[in-house]
Amino acid sequence: MNAVIPNPAKRAADGGAAALPAAGPWRIRADRGLAPVADTVRALLAPHLGERLLPDDASPAHGSEIVLTLDAADVPLGRTVGVAPTGAAEPADEAYGLTVTAEGITCRSRTPQGVFRAATTAAQLLLTTPPDGLLDAQELSDAPRYAWRGLMIDPARCFVTPDDVRRVIDVAALYKLNVLHLHLTDNEGWRMELPSTPSLTGHQDAAEERHFYTVDEYRELQTYAAQRHVTIVPEIDLPGHCAALRTALPELPPAPAPDGLAGRFPFVPPLDLTDADTHAAVAAVLADVCALTEGPFVHIGGDEAIGITDECFVASVRELRNLVRKFGKRPVAWQESARAGIGPEDIAQFWVDVPMMDLPDTAEELAGRPELVATGLTMEVVGALKTFFAPSDHDVERILAGGARLLLSPQSHLYLDRRYAPEVTPAAQAKDAARLGFPHYRPRSVEHTASWDPASHGIPDERIAGVEATLFGETLRGPDDLTTLLLPRLGSVAEAAWSGRAPEWSEYRTRIAQHARLWRARGLAHFAAQDVPWQ
Repeated sequence: MNAVIPNPAKRAADGGAAALPAAGPWRIRADRGLAPVADTVRALLAPHLGERLLPDDASPAHGSEIVLTLDAADVPLGRTVGVAPTGAAEPADEAYGLTVTAEGITCRSRTPQGVFRAATTAAQLLLTTPPDGLLDAQELSDAPRYAWRGLMIDPARCFVTPDDVRRVIDVAALYKLNVLHLHLTDNEGWRMELPSTPSLTGHQDAAEERHFYTVDEYRELQTYAAQRHVTIVPEIDLPGHCAALRTALPELPPAPAPDGLAGRFPFVPPLDLTDADTHAAVAAVLADVCALTEGPFVHIGGDEAIGITDECFVASVRELRNLVRKFGKRPVAWQESARAGIGPEDIAQFWVDVPMMDLPDTAEELAGRPELVATGLTMEVVGALKTFFAPSDHDVERILAGGARLLLSPQSHLYLDRRYAPEVTPAAQAKDAARLGFPHYRPRSVEHTASWDPASHGIPDERIAGVEATLFGETLRGPDDLTTLLLPRLGSVAEAAWSGRAPEWSEYRTRIAQHARLWRARGLAHFAAQDVPWQ
């Protein structure tokens, strides 16, 4: 069975040809210019194939071959839209073709990126097939719809070690994602060492378990990701979500607050970039982040700046953008940043509107939502949330009117820090399922996530930067929690980002069911949802 995710657009089976044994052994052979791709493919396959993966100098007479070649024969020209995460003026040509014969698998494209995408398809064909199984003789071809296909993880709230970040990068690459967005700062923590401001992480230096990335580790993660054609985008979340920064720099004054807010609800005062000392501190931070980042983008946050006047928010966001550009990078921000003005060079990450928040309108409705009642939510707080988020209902209009691009991350489907629905939860995972996921979100099935269609928001394709799933870490305790919330839901997000449409559930569920074999071999915990016929 073809269990590839994303599902290739074109498949032609050769029913008259002999099948290919999955057992191998396997040898990788590449065009001279594709040696780095071959090395990366070997690294991805090694944990699965072990001794069945032969060294490069093994005789071609032994085993089957995975051939990597720059060959445009029968490779389709795809129509890729969006923003290239590498900063290129046009998206990379990632279109590929793949042929399975009795002798082996040939991966071909016009570019190294395309050859690598073909190779991840070959890897999935192999790794979702039992060692004693057969691969059908076939021709596959495909090309991506969206140039930016991302995943955000949240080391700020639950630190993800460098080794575990590499494991996430490998999974992202296997599913043809090409951006890893690191939410590095928030109220709960600051996870990036900066030479100009050692106090941000200095208090952790003596700890046995260090919970930040050193300069060298950050560089190494970027190199590792680039080898897998994944771009790392760091996020320094400002002017709100700044408690960790305030702990390190307690002398910075609070931003001016709206009248009547103080004392009603607890909040960490946002930063005021019109203040000279605050501006200098933030400029030093962003100068370091931009200098250490190899990719072209730096995310400046801009979301949920609770407790700041509109005027100060506008001035602060504009200056954050200006600083990132001054230091040679292109800013990305959450959708709220559009309220500070927005232009054609900007990218705004769309994540919420009030209807998407799915909040109750009456006390009776609240009483019928046990996941909300358990958090102590009251109708007063519900009203305050609706008022605070009301401007979000018009953010997309602002972004489109300003000529900017939208990065699609709707909370309704692509926030993977959502609890799994009880009706699809196996008994063995019921305790973890009740603990994992942001409690204000309605629990949903795996099918719900897979039902998301990028076209459902009515945004013209040419205005979409790309697609990005997010996984915030409020309820995580370690890497198993992270992958349990990611898997299996990441597969359908990757398919929608690559193909531009939702998979057909009854067919998709049989493909994702084969991938548990791949995750187990990589030591990745996953959620065994009961709406999937696992193999």
